[in-house]
This record gives sequence, C-alpha cells and structure tokens, in this order.
Amino acid sequence: MNLFHYASPQTFYPLAGRLVPVFAVLAALLAVAGLYLGFFVAPTDAQQGEVYRIIFIHVPAAWMSMFIYLVMAFWSAVGLIFNTRLSHMMTRALAPTGALFCFVALWTGALWGKPTWGTYWVWDARLTSQLLLQFLYFGYLALVHAIEDPRRADRAGAIIALVGAVNVPVIYFSVQWWNTLHQGASVSLTKAPSMASTMLLGMLLMALASWAYTIAVCLTRVRGIMLERERRTDWAMAEIARAGAATGAHA
Repeated sequence: MNLFHYASPQTFYPLAGRLVPVFAVLAALLAVAGLYLGFFVAPTDAQQGEVYRIIFIHVPAAWMSMFIYLVMAFWSAVGLIFNTRLSHMMTRALAPTGALFCFVALWTGALWGKPTWGTYWVWDARLTSQLLLQFLYFGYLALVHAIEDPRRADRAGAIIALVGAVNVPVIYFSVQWWNTLHQGASVSLTKAPSMASTMLLGMLLMALASWAYTIAVCLTRVRGIMLERERRTDWAMAEIARAGAATGAHA
C-alpha cells in the first residue's frame, strides 16, 4: 500500500470516515471494561484507600496529554519539511483533544492530591510543567485561530508545537530530576510495575480507550477541517452536497 496516496485530503477523507466508527466502538468497549475493572474489581489500596481509584482516569489522561502533544510536533515537522496540507490539519485536529486530556489530568490530580497530600495544588515540578503544557495547548489554539491566513497560521502553530515539545520530557522525568512531591511512575518499561495486576490491567485498558477515543475524535474533526479548507474544490463540494442530501433524507 502506498501511504503517500493518503497524503492528499481528497483520498484521506473517505478513509477517515471508515475508521471513525471502528475506533469509536473500540473506545467505548475498552472504557467500559477499564472502568469496571478499576472501580469494581481492583482491590482497595492499602495506603490510600478508595481514593486511589482516580488513577484510572488521571494517569491515562496525563499520558495522552503528553503523547498527543508529541504527535502534534511530529505532524508539524512533517508539514514544515514536506509542505503537506494534511499534516497541519492533523495537528489542528489533535490540539483540542490534547487540551481536554491535559485539563482532565490537572483536575483529577488536584482531586487526588487533596486527600493524599492535604492540598489541591503545590508548585511541584511535575504539576508546574503539566500546567505549562496546558498553556501550550491553549497558546497553539489561540494562535492558529487568530491568524486569518491558514498557511501562516499553520506555520506559526507548527513552531509552537515543535518548541513546546521540549516540555514533554521535562514532565515525564521531573520526578527523577528533582525532589518532587508527586510520586514516581508506577509503570515503567525498564522495571516491573509497582501495583497489583488487576489495577495495572484496568489502567492499561483505560489508556487504550483514551487512545482509541483520540483517534476517533481526531479523524472526525479533521474531516470537518478538510471540508472547510477544501470547500472550493470539486470533491469537497460533492461531499458537502452528499452530507446535505443525507441530512435532508433523515429529516
């Protein structure tokens, strides 16, 4: 399969449409399984009690907020190097979902921190760098929507995404580089997990659910961006007409 064939919005649009329902259903199934394991099957933590169960939402959200930003930086680099329109569209489509996961990670972390640390917020290295990531998401979204020329907006947004990517390893390694209040990683690629297998499985299922959700939402959003950007082309006008006819038929 020639992957460059799908670098064009015209060819990627129908592929994205076929993939959206697949990943949407997958996200729902994984989320149900992960939440069931996390809230009804996983044992109570010996030290934190029931409040620890917020990790099944907090940790996947934090992972996805960092991962999505790195993917945005990747698409931005591809767009700047190869001047591909679809790359910048993908970056735009990912940003709102990344900002949402970052927001969820910050607020669930605050709710977890109150009973665990005795406070909702501290200017800890991990928390501060995560808050900076939230501002980077907001800054990207504000910038690309403030510039009317789409190509200029794409280039400016790509620079923010690439520069801001430096913050992601700072977030991840902050608990190792500095003496922070935030606990270390419970899951690592280099050592055995420090939690029960049921807890780990529930958290991984929620992470996969978040991943599938991100793909489904991003592909849905990028289809809308494609139609908006390409609305004067024949294929986009045909798709818009087809969507309008389908809406009228259902009405």
